Amino acid sequence: MRWTAMTFNLRVNVESDGSNAWPHRAEAAARAIRRHEPDVVCIQEGLYSMLRDLEPLLAEYAWVGEGRRGGREDEHCAIWYRKTKWRAEERGSFGLSETPEKLGALAWNADYPRMCTWVRLRSAEDEAFELAVFNTHLDHVSEEAQIKGMDLVKSRIGKLRREKADLPVVLAGDFNVEPGHAVVRGLERDGYVNGYSALGGTADVGRTFHDFKGGVEGEPIDYLFGSPDVAVERIEVDRGQVEGRYPSDHYPVIAVFSKIT
Repeated sequence: MRWTAMTFNLRVNVESDGSNAWPHRAEAAARAIRRHEPDVVCIQEGLYSMLRDLEPLLAEYAWVGEGRRGGREDEHCAIWYRKTKWRAEERGSFGLSETPEKLGALAWNADYPRMCTWVRLRSAEDEAFELAVFNTHLDHVSEEAQIKGMDLVKSRIGKLRREKADLPVVLAGDFNVEPGHAVVRGLERDGYVNGYSALGGTADVGRTFHDFKGGVEGEPIDYLFGSPDVAVERIEVDRGQVEGRYPSDHYPVIAVFSKIT
């Protein structure tokens, strides 16, 4: 079984972005997603209003998720999935804090409340095949929050995989750390497959955050990982523009995964 996943930080709607503010980019963001036809899209920094803007532009997708302060409040780590190919069997969100069931809590010196959204999908093509997707956005300031937040995500993934044997998992998100960081190294040490391994490592990946300036020089902070029973067939950082503009201040990252049998 093969599937395509995308991670895409949309850049929250900020009026001070001027011509790069969300109302000028919504169509471009949707087109950037559609041109890769991913099975699942993990977005970060999506306000509820932004997600509603995308719904008619991504009519072939449904999405799950809630705001990081609960309900529809603040940014979402929403997961979009292609409706004709997948059915959501189970879903949830948890905060990256000492009280994960309570969204909106600050923890570990984080600058903002952080969270993770997940979904268990069943394939319409092969009813016996299920896939879990976890999507997170780690703090940009506190290393303690980055490390402990990812530890919590890994704990929740482990719990689900113990309950559902042989369940492949994709872990996606804006980790706000570069490849040498303890968060990334810890995932690799625990057997997770770094999507950039399909390029032979991270040396030639280049930046994924570009602040609407484009360019390649730098290192990635946006990632797609697979559980140990998943292979990465290829990965791409899409640095293309849409009608002369960047769809976000992050490049979307797209990977093709398959289940190791």
